[in-house]
Amino acid sequence: MNDMSPPAPPRVSTAAEALGVLRKLLIEHAPHPETPLPTERDLSARMGVSRRVIRQALAELEAEGKIWRRQGKGTFIGPAPAASAPSLSRLASRTNFYEIMEVRLHIEPSMAQLAAHRASADQIAMIRRLAERIATASIDTEPATLERWDSAFHRSLAEAAGNRLLLDLFEVIDKIRNDTSWQSMRARARTPDGKTRSAQQHLAIAEAIAARDGNQAAQIMRAHIATHQEALLKAMNHAPGGSVAQPAAMPATAAE
Repeated sequence: MNDMSPPAPPRVSTAAEALGVLRKLLIEHAPHPETPLPTERDLSARMGVSRRVIRQALAELEAEGKIWRRQGKGTFIGPAPAASAPSLSRLASRTNFYEIMEVRLHIEPSMAQLAAHRASADQIAMIRRLAERIATASIDTEPATLERWDSAFHRSLAEAAGNRLLLDLFEVIDKIRNDTSWQSMRARARTPDGKTRSAQQHLAIAEAIAARDGNQAAQIMRAHIATHQEALLKAMNHAPGGSVAQPAAMPATAAE
């Protein structure tokens, strides 16, 4: 990995201080987006804090869309790129809401189940942190911010599952479901009760994973996806211009 000094980052003692140092590091690193940032180990040694503190700060930046991470490659500044954009465009043009949700209903419960068995202590802490952040979001929190936190939560499960192919599949689905047309539909489907129920499900999934209860984690995740599927279907059927009755008439992407 590259060496971002001199000068070396200042010593810090809290995650908040580490986050401030990392924000400055991103500014310094901006001219070289293709070069990965220093590793968690390097940052930990330079700042004098644990790798867990560094992970928490990086998760914050990832949820804000300031960095993206890929196992085996490193951490890079900016939002995650559309790796193979033509392929994603082709997939989006060939699929629909029903198909996306069917795939999510199949793979995300499995990812949650695997995460319950394979997640490290640090990964469990990260999953809990993201679930709590979503649950404690204020009523004024921007929808785009909630979307980033939600995406980070589900991505943390995919990473904790410890299966690279599943992670790649999740990334494709996550990229497709973040299409702007579906962001609008998701906003229309969102209700105060729905937000509360979704947040509670996130917390329950996190606790099931912490308890190493794979079956419970999978069951709650399945209910979580199904709940959003139902809410989105209602929103689409009541969208201006009439109801949507056939899969082929739906937009090409779906949001959770």
